[in-house]
Amino acid sequence: MTASTRKPLLVVADDDPAGRARVLDELSRRYSGDYAVGGCTIDELETTLDQAQAEGDDVAVCLAAGEHGAELLAGVRARFPAARRGLLIPWLGWADHALGELVLRAMAHGWIDLYVLRPTQTPDEVFHRTISELLQESARLKGRGPAGAKVVADPRSRRAHELQSTLAGLGIPHTVIAPEEDAAPSVSLADGTVLVDPTAAELAQACGFPIELEAHDADLVVVGAGPAGLGAAVYGASEGLQTTVLDGGGVGGQAGSSSLIRNYLGFPRGLGGGELAQRAYQQAWLFGARSQVARRVVALEPGERGFVVRTADGGAEVSARAVVLALGVEYRRLDAPGCVDLEGAGIYYGASMSEAQAFAGEDVYVVGGGNSAGQAALHLARYADRVVILVRSRSLAASMSQYLIDAIRNTPNVDVRYSTEVSRAHGVGRLERLELLNTEVGETETVSAAALVVLIGAVPHTAWLPDEIALDDWGYVITGTAAGAVRLLETSLPGVFAAGDVRADSVKRVAAAVGEGALAVSGVHAYLAEAPSR
Repeated sequence: MTASTRKPLLVVADDDPAGRARVLDELSRRYSGDYAVGGCTIDELETTLDQAQAEGDDVAVCLAAGEHGAELLAGVRARFPAARRGLLIPWLGWADHALGELVLRAMAHGWIDLYVLRPTQTPDEVFHRTISELLQESARLKGRGPAGAKVVADPRSRRAHELQSTLAGLGIPHTVIAPEEDAAPSVSLADGTVLVDPTAAELAQACGFPIELEAHDADLVVVGAGPAGLGAAVYGASEGLQTTVLDGGGVGGQAGSSSLIRNYLGFPRGLGGGELAQRAYQQAWLFGARSQVARRVVALEPGERGFVVRTADGGAEVSARAVVLALGVEYRRLDAPGCVDLEGAGIYYGASMSEAQAFAGEDVYVVGGGNSAGQAALHLARYADRVVILVRSRSLAASMSQYLIDAIRNTPNVDVRYSTEVSRAHGVGRLERLELLNTEVGETETVSAAALVVLIGAVPHTAWLPDEIALDDWGYVITGTAAGAVRLLETSLPGVFAAGDVRADSVKRVAAAVGEGALAVSGVHAYLAEAPSR
């Protein structure tokens, strides 16, 4: 294959001439207007990729067949970090145990992003659905898309981080470009709108999100738009409850910043946290739920219909018959000297995955031993020269899913340092160095660092709740019989329910949070049936 065009490339590597021709024909019929489509044998793949890189071309998707093809796909990421890689398998291949082991091993080793079923007819819409998902994900990693935005600011600055975090919370793909001269930070939207140093509310409103709601009555108010809140909104609205969702940030909560959730039921190829949040948000909207973002809820008070929920800065005042608290949690901060001054300027808490590209070729450290930390490290490894995970314990087994542990173990530029803490951060204007303490031997080492991503547990957003709602010693909401409530997930204040990470003793998984949101709505129906006058 000759890689000479400036269109992004779709590359197919297959030693079976007929099979390769079938895939190339299907790709050419559908995508040749926007992409250059070309094929090669497995042994020619590395040469093809080297040639494309030398000529300045971009690879959007690379498909390969067989075990050797899967192994060679591992080298695509180093050349083209945003390229998506798929292993071609035959129709019904998922029933082949040996092939399943190959796919599992290839994904655990980080060789491929997913598997792709070979086309069996023309057109093959199952094949094209997968290819479209790959192309969409590749475009998202490059900050492209119909709702894309461009942030013009110093990529390492605190303000760039704030703008990126807002856009990530809203699910808006974006890129960051350094300004040509000293100028105020700005955001350019796909429709041509340019916002100069916007607030979070101004940015949300310009992106089409409602930030102002008139006072109104609702059957159910859901506070929080993470997985639990969106789950409650979808089930509440679909079951006939007039539902309003309020969130002080965007949508998705902590899960929204996950680069890839691979163990969510029904998505065998995995799903980005931001995409999952956007799908759920749109689903709730489709069923008639109203929403308001970028306005923090500050009060829950008794009212004629049951409750009044108020937001800050003159936002919504909603009268509700019942309330679901899906407040989520915020990342716990490091208390090591120097960290506060460098927050947003090299030290990030739950950082947007789009910031990874700013650290290409540098050393990045991740603090944390949970799934979020593992996902962040693997995504950062696409761009950084080296990623080091710092863990206080002696093992990841108790805190991280095995598939992530396997992926980390098989990613060459990711290391794990156990029994290690950050004792101090250094830098003038941005992070430059870290002091690391080995707690077993008591020795301190100073290392150069371009970024520190911190995901070390969380604290709940419950300080504003009324005294009638019982909390445990750590600030989490107590529910059910432990709170003296009649119904599951109901708090000590009748008619107010809690779901997701904010609930005491909850399972900190996305699927569990969604399920709790749905279960809370079941409790709401039971409560309202006993209080028909509200």
